[in-house]
Formats: sequence, C-alpha cells, structure tokens
Amino acid sequence: MCGTFCAPRIPDKDEAGFVEVLLEASRRHPYSLLVPAADSALGPIARSKLILEDAGLIVATMDGETTDVLLNKVKTFALARSAGVPSPATYAPENEDEVRELCTSLTFPAVLKPALSHLYRQLVGEKWTQVDHPEQAIRAYSVARSLSLEVVLQELIPGDELCGAVYNSYFWNGEPLVEFTSRKLRNSPPDTGSPSVVRSEWIPEVVEYGRRMLRAAKFSGYSCTEFKRDPRDGEYKLMEVNGRHNLSSLLATRCGVNFPWLQYQHLVGGHVPEQGDYQSGIYWVDVTRDVQNVRHYLRRPGYSLADFLEPYRRPHIFAVLDRHDLGPAAGRGVDTVRVAAGRVRSKFSRG
Repeated sequence: MCGTFCAPRIPDKDEAGFVEVLLEASRRHPYSLLVPAADSALGPIARSKLILEDAGLIVATMDGETTDVLLNKVKTFALARSAGVPSPATYAPENEDEVRELCTSLTFPAVLKPALSHLYRQLVGEKWTQVDHPEQAIRAYSVARSLSLEVVLQELIPGDELCGAVYNSYFWNGEPLVEFTSRKLRNSPPDTGSPSVVRSEWIPEVVEYGRRMLRAAKFSGYSCTEFKRDPRDGEYKLMEVNGRHNLSSLLATRCGVNFPWLQYQHLVGGHVPEQGDYQSGIYWVDVTRDVQNVRHYLRRPGYSLADFLEPYRRPHIFAVLDRHDLGPAAGRGVDTVRVAAGRVRSKFSRG
C-alpha cells in the first residue's frame, strides 16, 4: 500500500537536515509518493532525488538540473528565448556598474526580479520589486546583492490583471497528457501581484507556448506556467514556470481535473492520464489576498460591490479556506502577518 505525503518546508540553509527528515519519513512510510508543494522544498528534493528514491520513495519531481532551470529566473528566461517562447526583455547584471549602464536604455517602470523567488520573499518580503527610476533600481539591486541574492532586471509588461493566464498541465516524455487553462481576474497587489481570483476558461493562445516551453525544458510531471498578454502586440509573454503543485491545483480539481490524483495514479499505479472535459466558468478565490484589495477595486471606475462579490456568488472554490479543515487557513493568516512585516522592514531598509 503506497501513501502520499507533502514535504514540509525547511529553511534552505538546512538542506541536509531537510533531506534527513524525508529519509526518516521514508523509513516510517516506505514506497510513499513524495510531492513537493513549495519552491523551498522543490530544489532540495530535486537535488536529492536519487538518494530519496534509493530510500524507497517515489519522488514527484524532475532531477536537480531540470528543476534548477525552472526555479532560476535567469535560466528560465534564457531557455524561453532559445525555445522561441515570447517573454519580457530580461538582463542579468553582474554588478552595480552594469545596472547603471542598463538603466540608460531600460524603459521605466521596470522589474527587479530574483533568480529564486522564494528566497527573495523570505529575505526582502516581496516576490519581486517594481522600480520606477534608475536610482530605485540601483538601491533595490544593492539590497539584493547585500543579501547574496541573484537578480535580473526585466521589462515590465503593461496591462492589468485581466491580461494574465495560467496553463496547468501534466507532461510526460515531451507530450501533454492533460491540460487545463484559466484566466486571472484579480491580483494582490492589484495589477502586478499574485492572483487572488481566477476563473476556469480554455485559452488556446497560451497552450502552444506552454507546450513549447516544457518540451524545451525536457520536463515531465505536473507544472503551472503563467503568462501575461502584452496589450502592445497582443501576444502572451511567459512570466514563470512552477514545476510543482500549488494552490491553483484546486481550481482544476473543482472543475474535474484532479492533477494530484492523476499523478498518483500514474507514478504509483502506472495508469497513464488522459485528457477529459472540464467545467469552465468556475472561480478560484484566495480570500486572504482578495479582501486586502477590496477598496482598490471599488475605487475603479465602473467597478461595483456586486462585481467584487461575483466570484463568491458563482460556483467557486477557495484557495485555502475550508470549513472542514481550518488549519491551512490559520497557517495562511500567520504567513500573511509575516510577509507584511517583511515588507515593512524592506521599505524602511530602502529608505
């Protein structure tokens, strides 16, 4: 009998300890499926995949080299360019002088994006930083480098959250076995933040680019690939590739595509997943993030309280909140406070 457990989040500085926790779990739960559900777990698990498999675990991730390409934004966007997948103009300065030189030709506002988002969020308090002028770009770069974080300067794709789209898929040996797409409706923070409301919808424009990117990465397994439509040319541009399960998996599950179960059946039972129909028009709502921005949306011209409440009134699933299990919601509350405190610290450190 094979069980399944998700890897706990262990600080990156204690990778050896994290792997030992998993090895101990393998002794108590042999032949279990190990599913990383956070970037902080994905990297260590991928790098130790052979060790964990030798210990009897079934590891639901790619090897360290492939995973590193998708975790590291420098490598991700380099691969996208070589594969012909549209993406924002991205530069990897090696020192402050190169940042100054880039700022002479870079269009502002721009984005200072970390190579490893989860480390940047832990240490700086945000996923990435918008920089509105050269001096701000230089300061943000200096803060990142003082924390030994690798970063890139990137073109900011204009357009609001409605330009965002998500391509979820289960790939195997270069072929998409199951695909699911959805559209972002609200972000937190608005316009440029992480999604807080998403709706299931077939978006064929992102499917081909998603396939092309995952084939170039030689990726197998579940992934969530995010795009944003550039209103200047109407083309969807790659934002990131998450080579692991995340909160968005719940929307697909609610719509009839249970990616975790499909992966379990495949890796444990040998049943190859097949594409099936799924419901469109189902909403996914991250309540914690969404309610933080209600005043912003209600100040938008033509945006009413009824518009804001629409996802809650229609068929939906919450990202975390579940009355049958309040533990994850409580944990999210603690994380929200921690992230908010990190943003305050970051704001003061940048002056």
